[in-house]
Amino acid sequence: MRTIRLAAPAALVLALAGCLSTPVERAGAGALAGAAISNATGGNVLAGGLIGAAAGAVSCGVPGLPPCRGN
Repeated sequence: MRTIRLAAPAALVLALAGCLSTPVERAGAGALAGAAISNATGGNVLAGGLIGAAAGAVSCGVPGLPPCRGN
């Protein structure tokens, strides 16, 4: 059951990843994913959301990764 609770948010974020073209959209998706994963693992939801938002916001334009759509 725990695997499903972890896999579901990750699958949702991966499905929506192609639709996100601005840093704000990616930060929102990262915040939701981080909070959901923190909740599923019994961690601090606020901290997970903040870490996810930061990761989502800076995920575009990372050297070595493909460029983001719309850039």
